[in-house]
Amino acid sequence: MTLAALLTLMGLQVLIAMSPGPAGVLTIKTAAADGARAGILLSLGLAIAIVIWAVSALAGLSLLFEIAPFLQTALRIVGAAFLIWIGFTLWRHAKEPMPDVSAAAVKRPLALIRLGLWTNIANPKALAYFAAVFTGIMPADASLGWAALIILVIFAIEFTWYCTLALVFSRPAPRRAYARAKSWLDRLFGGIVMALGARIALP
Repeated sequence: MTLAALLTLMGLQVLIAMSPGPAGVLTIKTAAADGARAGILLSLGLAIAIVIWAVSALAGLSLLFEIAPFLQTALRIVGAAFLIWIGFTLWRHAKEPMPDVSAAAVKRPLALIRLGLWTNIANPKALAYFAAVFTGIMPADASLGWAALIILVIFAIEFTWYCTLALVFSRPAPRRAYARAKSWLDRLFGGIVMALGARIALP
């Protein structure tokens, strides 16, 4: 494993993290509605989930999916259903008032981490991405140290990006804008997440 290969992987991961998806939508919505701490807790769950997929790719889980493709199909459908449910929940509660920021982050930190975790676990296409990237970049004889460094880098990139979103959209101006248009924005966010969930369901 060379430094150039690591930098290539880092560049790819930054682009993937920044690409639009349910994780980014939920981070923006959570930060604007519940504040920075809630957004950061959600970000932690999102980053942990990506690490789980990366470790699974290194461990060869993608080979299991090739041998038994119905497992991947089942996971994809379950994940899509979860995202559609999240989107529907956002839509259904669109007219509810803005929550108390301190209560949102203090009373349910584990719930926020779990939401982030399951949101990114719901997309098994991440496994295919990591399997392809690792096959193309990592040599077969890569050491355990290199593998650990790659996992750490992936976590750092994901966590940093979503925390950045959380910090930006939890500032007073974005929160005020969100509060003024909450019902419409929550319907928009809900519709986007449901559409992305439906897209994941497709092979």
